[in-house]
Amino acid sequence: MQNNHQSLVEFIFKLANKLRGPYRPPQYRKVMLPLTVLRRLDLVTSENKKDVLVQWEKLKARGLKGNALHEALARYATKNRKQPLYNISKYTLAKLLEDSDHIAKNLIAYINGFSPKAKEIFGYFKFEEEIATLENSNRLYLIIKDFCDPQIDLHPDRVTNLQMGYIFEELIRKFNEQANEEAGDHFTPREVIELMTHIIYTDEDVIYKEGIARTIYDPACGTGGMLSVSEKYIHENNDKANLTLYGQEYNNESYAICTSDLLIKDEEVNNIAFGDTLGDGKTSDGHKDKTFHYMLANPPFGVEWEPEKQTVEAEFKDLGFDGRFGPGLPRSNDGSFLFLLHMISKMKPYKKKGDDGSKIAIIFNGSPLFTGDAGSGESNIRRWIIEKDWLDAIIALPDQLFYNTGIFTYIWFLTNRKPLARKGKVQLIDGTKHFKKMDKSLGNKRNELSAEHIAELTKLYAEYQNNAASLINVNGESKEKVCSKIFDNREFGYIKVTVERPLRLNFQTSPERINKLWNETAFISLAVSKKKKDSDKKSEEIGEGEELQENIITCLRAIDSSLLYKNKVEFLEVLDASLELPGLILKAPLKQAIINALSVKDETADICYDSKGNPEPDSDLRDNENISLPNSIPLPLPLDYDKKASLDKLLPLIKNHCEEYMKAEVLPHVPDAWIDYSKTKIGYEIPINRHFYIYEPPRELHEIEKDIKKIEKNILDMMKEIVS
Repeated sequence: MQNNHQSLVEFIFKLANKLRGPYRPPQYRKVMLPLTVLRRLDLVTSENKKDVLVQWEKLKARGLKGNALHEALARYATKNRKQPLYNISKYTLAKLLEDSDHIAKNLIAYINGFSPKAKEIFGYFKFEEEIATLENSNRLYLIIKDFCDPQIDLHPDRVTNLQMGYIFEELIRKFNEQANEEAGDHFTPREVIELMTHIIYTDEDVIYKEGIARTIYDPACGTGGMLSVSEKYIHENNDKANLTLYGQEYNNESYAICTSDLLIKDEEVNNIAFGDTLGDGKTSDGHKDKTFHYMLANPPFGVEWEPEKQTVEAEFKDLGFDGRFGPGLPRSNDGSFLFLLHMISKMKPYKKKGDDGSKIAIIFNGSPLFTGDAGSGESNIRRWIIEKDWLDAIIALPDQLFYNTGIFTYIWFLTNRKPLARKGKVQLIDGTKHFKKMDKSLGNKRNELSAEHIAELTKLYAEYQNNAASLINVNGESKEKVCSKIFDNREFGYIKVTVERPLRLNFQTSPERINKLWNETAFISLAVSKKKKDSDKKSEEIGEGEELQENIITCLRAIDSSLLYKNKVEFLEVLDASLELPGLILKAPLKQAIINALSVKDETADICYDSKGNPEPDSDLRDNENISLPNSIPLPLPLDYDKKASLDKLLPLIKNHCEEYMKAEVLPHVPDAWIDYSKTKIGYEIPINRHFYIYEPPRELHEIEKDIKKIEKNILDMMKEIVS
C-alpha cells in the first residue's frame, strides 16, 4: 500500500509540470492541492449525486431554505461519513469535459454546488483566480482531463481516509519544499515535528489505553503538520485512541490546506478556526475558554506584533493574570512569547484527583532564552514559567534546518504535571550536532534530522541523566560530547543589584566655572518670561531675571577664586554666605545649577552627602551586578510584580546573600561601594550555549602558515594557466 501511496503522489506531482509557463514551480501547489481535494470529493459525491439532487428538490418543495435546507440534505446525503459532504450541481469532473467551451464557468458552478464547508475551503484557496489563469493560458481543460485519469483513483474504496491523509500530507510536503523560503512561514520540516512528537509523548502511557480521549491543539497550525503527525504517531501505537484536533491559522491558503486535509480524512473541520490567535481587532482566539491535553506550535518568531498590539495590551492591562498575558509583554519586534503565554492559558488544571494536566512543545529562535534585562517583559515571562515549575526541557537544534532561515532554533517543552524526578528541575539538551547534510539544499535548509538523530535525542530526554554524553559527527569523525545537563530551577535566576559609589567633587569660583552657569537650564530660565500676552509685563519679568543673574554672578566673583574646596559642606557654607542678599531666595533647582557649574569630579575630594546624611551616588561610577539566587530562598519568589510590594517581600530573603557577595567580589576592589536596594530586580535567562561550550584552542601557527603557502601556490598555478 505504501508503494501505491508513493506512485499516486509521484503521478500527481509529475502532472504539475504541465503548469510551467503561466506558473513558476513554487506556485504549482496553488493549482495541484485544490485539484487533489476536488478529485477526492468528486469521487465521494458522484456515487449518490442523483439521489441527492432528487432529495434537494423535495426539500425545497417542502419550503426549506438556507441553513435548514442544507442541514436536512446533509442528514440524508451523509451515510458513511461524520462530516457532511455532498454536491447539488449537475456536474462532475468528467461531465465538465463534455463542454470544453464553458469549462471555466461550469467548474465554478460545480464548486459552488458543494456542501458549505467544502465550498468555503475552495474560497480560502482562492481557486477561482487560478481557474481564470488556467483558462486564459489554455491549461484548464488539459489539467482537468489529467485529474480524471483512472491512475488518480482516490475513491474511498481504494484509498481509505487515513491513507488519503498520508497522500495529501506528502503532496503538501513536496510542494512546500519546492516553494522553499515562501513556505517556511507556514510549514515546519516533518522531521522536526517528529522529534517534537517523540519527546512530548514520551512516558505518556495514558495514550496507549484503549478508548482514551485526548485533545491536540496548535494555535499557529499552518498546513496542519503538527496535528497530523501527532495523530499519526498516537494512532500507530493505539488505533483505538479517540483524538480530537484543534487549531487556528490566519493565512488563507494554509487554512484551506489544513481544513482540506481534515475533510479528506473525515475529521472535524470546524475545530480549525480562521483568524489571528492573539487578536488583531477583527479576529481573535477561536477556541476561547477551551483547554487541551497536548499543544504543539511553531509560531512566527522575530516578527513584530503591531497588528495585535491594541488587543494584547488591553487584555494585559484589564485582565492581568486573569487573562493570557499576566506576567508581562515582550518587546514589540518579537511576539513569539505571546503564543507561549496563550498556550499556557489553555493548559488543563492538574490535581491528583482532578483533571489530566497538559504538555506543550513550541519552537523558538534564540531570543526568548535571554533577551530582556531583569524586570523586562521577557525576563518576567521566563521567571513566571520557571518558578511555576512548568519548564521541563529545552532542545537546541542544528542550524540550517528550516526552509526560510539558517539560524539555530530551540524546542521548549512545558508541562504542569512533571513527574517527581523532574520537579524543580530543567533539562537542557544540545542537539546542535545531531544532523546530516542534505543531498540537495531547499532554500536555507541544508541539514536534516535522521531517524537515528531523533531516536538519540529522545533517548537523552527519556533517560534524564545529568552530563549524559552522545556520539556526534565532527568532520567525518565520531566523537563523544556531553549533550544533556540538568539544572535546578533557581540556577536560571539572578538578582540584579545596582552598585553605587560615592560622588566626590571639588569646588572653585574660577571665571571658567562661573561662565559654565550659562549652560545650566535653571539659570538660563531666570531671564525667560512665563507671560504669554502682556508684552510690558513680559519685558519687566525678563529684566528682573537678568538682574538676578547678574547679582548671582557678582556674588560668586566675590568668592576667592584661588581657593579649591574639596569638601562640599565647607563650600556650601561659603556659597550661602556670599548669596545672602536682601530678598534673594534661591530655589533648589537654581542652587543645584550653581553647584553643577562650580564643581568638578575629583577622586581625591571628600564624599558628598545629601541633606539626610547619606552619601550621594556618582552616576558615572554606577554599575550593575548579577548575583545568583541563593539555595536558601524558596521558590517561587514574590510574583505580584508590584515593584514596591514585591521588593518589600524580597529584601529580607536576599539582603544577607547580596552583602556576602559584595564582601567577596566587590569591596576588595572598591571599598566605598554600596548597593541601592531600591533598584533591585529579579531576572531569569537560559544561557544554553554557555553551558555546552567547549573551548577549542587555536591551530598552531606552523599549520596555518602551511595552509597559506598551499593556497598561494594554487593561486600562482592558476595564474600561470591563464597567462599561458
